[in-house]
Amino acid sequence: MNAIAEKATILIERTYPASVSELWELWATKDGFESWWGPEGFRVEVHALEPKEDGLLHYTMIADAPKMIEAMKRGGQPTSTEVRARFSAFSPHRTLTIASVIDFLPGVEAYESRIDVLFTPLAHGAHMAVTLHAMHDAHTTEMQRAGFTSQLGKLDKRYTK
Repeated sequence: MNAIAEKATILIERTYPASVSELWELWATKDGFESWWGPEGFRVEVHALEPKEDGLLHYTMIADAPKMIEAMKRGGQPTSTEVRARFSAFSPHRTLTIASVIDFLPGVEAYESRIDVLFTPLAHGAHMAVTLHAMHDAHTTEMQRAGFTSQLGKLDKRYTK
């Protein structure tokens, strides 16, 4: 990873008409995580989620929309990917960090990628600030940003009904 990529971060913020507790449950419980994690056209199956510092997060990301399945196959990529991560920081209802092992990219040596999340209560809802740390190159970092923005779209729909 080059020096520029190491320092790069992407901040994505959302405010929802939900409590911090409700948002927290989406990150820190199996049912919550499975309800929204993954870009549109994908879903996850959580195998382990230990909501504590250094707790395990193990899931499979699965393309489940026909269009995404076809796109993955066309690109020579698997339609499901197993992800192993841990909560490297965990302060209930305030902040968490997920450190994922990126070991599924062909031709790329395994490395760790972090996502930091800060929850702030508001008078009529809660604010969630998500910091994505750069991946190994600019293209993959942009794919990470687009994918995460897409999965946040699931929450945007949930809270704007």
